[in-house]
Amino acid sequence: MARRIAFILLLTWSTQAVCQKPDEIEIIRDKWGVPHIYAPTDAQVAYGLAWAHAEDNFKTIQLTILGAKQMLGRHLGKEGAVVDYVVGLLRCEEIVNNQMHTVSPEFLKLVEGYVAGLNAYARHHPKELYIKKVFPITAKDVFKAYVLQLAVMDGADKLIKKLVDSDVPNVLPSTIGSNAIAVAPHKTEDHATYLAVNSHQPLEGPAAWYEAHLVSDEGWNALGGLFPGGPVIFHGTNEHLGWAHTVNYPDKIDVFELEMHPDIKNSYKMDNEWLRLEEKKVKLKVKLPLGIQIGLSKKAYHSVYGPVVKNDDGVFAFSMSVFQEIRAIEQWYEMNKATDLKSFKDIMSEIRIPSFNTVYGDKRGDIFYVSNALLPKRNPDYDWNTTVPGNTTKTRFDSFQPFDQLPQLTNPPSGYVFNTNNSPFHATGEGENITVASIDKTMGFKPRENNRSIRMKELMAQYGKLADPITWEKFIKIKYDAQLPDSTVYGININPLLSGLVVTNKKASAILKIIQKWDKVALADRKGPAQLLLTYDHLSKNIPPSSYSNPTALAFENALIYAYDYLIKHFDRIDLALGEYQKLVRGKKELPLSGIPDVITAMYGEPHTDGKTKGKTGESYIMMIRYPKTGLPEIQTINVYGASENPTSPHFDDQMELFVQQKLKPMTLDIDEVRKEAKSIYHPK
Repeated sequence: MARRIAFILLLTWSTQAVCQKPDEIEIIRDKWGVPHIYAPTDAQVAYGLAWAHAEDNFKTIQLTILGAKQMLGRHLGKEGAVVDYVVGLLRCEEIVNNQMHTVSPEFLKLVEGYVAGLNAYARHHPKELYIKKVFPITAKDVFKAYVLQLAVMDGADKLIKKLVDSDVPNVLPSTIGSNAIAVAPHKTEDHATYLAVNSHQPLEGPAAWYEAHLVSDEGWNALGGLFPGGPVIFHGTNEHLGWAHTVNYPDKIDVFELEMHPDIKNSYKMDNEWLRLEEKKVKLKVKLPLGIQIGLSKKAYHSVYGPVVKNDDGVFAFSMSVFQEIRAIEQWYEMNKATDLKSFKDIMSEIRIPSFNTVYGDKRGDIFYVSNALLPKRNPDYDWNTTVPGNTTKTRFDSFQPFDQLPQLTNPPSGYVFNTNNSPFHATGEGENITVASIDKTMGFKPRENNRSIRMKELMAQYGKLADPITWEKFIKIKYDAQLPDSTVYGININPLLSGLVVTNKKASAILKIIQKWDKVALADRKGPAQLLLTYDHLSKNIPPSSYSNPTALAFENALIYAYDYLIKHFDRIDLALGEYQKLVRGKKELPLSGIPDVITAMYGEPHTDGKTKGKTGESYIMMIRYPKTGLPEIQTINVYGASENPTSPHFDDQMELFVQQKLKPMTLDIDEVRKEAKSIYHPK
């Protein structure tokens, strides 16, 4: 019987590949190893993308799929089992099963092409498999992966941890960062539209960018970034237009405190009725040392609101819009093929992507910004910024805010729109912004700013007159700006450190002198950023949140002393430049790295070796696009390391030098030009 099943699976995999006609699919690798995929049909292109991406990073793609199939514990042990449980708690499989009928036949065909490509690669490379039973995968597995991915990006993992730890959420989460800028032709020197696509993501892992170019005879010609397991471009450009995403922070998660029956276990009140929590056993397999696996199960509960978490303070349910819509990747596919602002807005208006700011520019000269989100129509009688009662139908909802009610701007007179994860009420020139009063307060949009948004407004104000248009060189300079604003707005008030603070301790005074002499530009050759990062790190770990707005002089002094001692211990001197302390690291290559948290060229580090840190999250895939009125857009990009995660590939680290030098490589949507300059052309088989 086992042999018969294996034969049937092998036959199925082979049939999938044959149906996609791999001989018609071209994987064209340029000098940087970036895959340009051409095929007659979109489904075949997706097949080729799956194969090419698997060649470059099959390990991470497998992690994405393992998570979707609740098999990550078998590979990563306890850490992976936590993800497997969350998938069960969120009911990702049930969500996909219940909504698969909403996916269009055309897009399902594309996803099936992508799945066939991954299955074919797995069949031809069995030694690369983490777990043999994972493949073959299905289209449903791709949708499950992105229900989970989008839920995590919207904060599900952090919320669940807060609830488990009895830390009931009532404040907005902090942001790491992303940037997006569009400038209209009347504000540029060459009368072209400019667009900066500059998301700040982890440099490695399931949410790290992969660059690809997808071309078919069915009208698909898009270049940009996608995540492992993604069958389409998530943000980038086609021949006509482009868009950039940043994470936004409306109220995307609702938390409800359930009123439990005092005597009947797992019964909760809804108006005058008592309902039962739905109970499900999530079966888990966990890898232990020596290759041993154990099976266990953990209960997961569900209410009419959504998933339920019990803690010492009570029983709480939560709801997220991502549970209501599985077609986000289908919307991205349609955006890949949009031709103008009207078609783009029509696609966006269905709000199948549950969140993300979107900044848009096109060759017609249109620019557009929307703080996109699928937000419920909530009862205004409740404070949705905090936990609300879960014992009344008055806090339930069955409809969503229409797209035209979301904060958005089209072609403002100032000629630019931007977002740096800041408030949608500061997206363009003064006097032209959306007002707080014009937006339904239950949507939860806040007038929050950050250092990047303040600095961006400073930069754009410099070019506020038509007599001083923005050149392409200035636009790139804006994108690569590393300057803090005059007054910073970090979570902890460090403005006294930068100016005005006086300390008497000799160690503290020596570090403070370096910080206060610094010009607040976070480039690798500057002295001051490393000293500030160490000082801030000590403050964040040693003062209570109640002191963040006004740390004491003693707290500052202790933090400065810590920075002094740290630098002497690890470097035997205190006057380090940032690039001596912070590195871009891959394999044996280690390069000085610019950027600190919340400058436009943001970078967040983690401990490395010998007291140094290495970049972990921040500047990664960068795309700069110029749209002339005629012809194809001019495109320049860079990815932080290279096109491949394979240490034996020349493209494992071949973009690192350009990246740290803040330089870009030219790219094109002209597939014929790509073929002429190609380093290799082959079929996925």
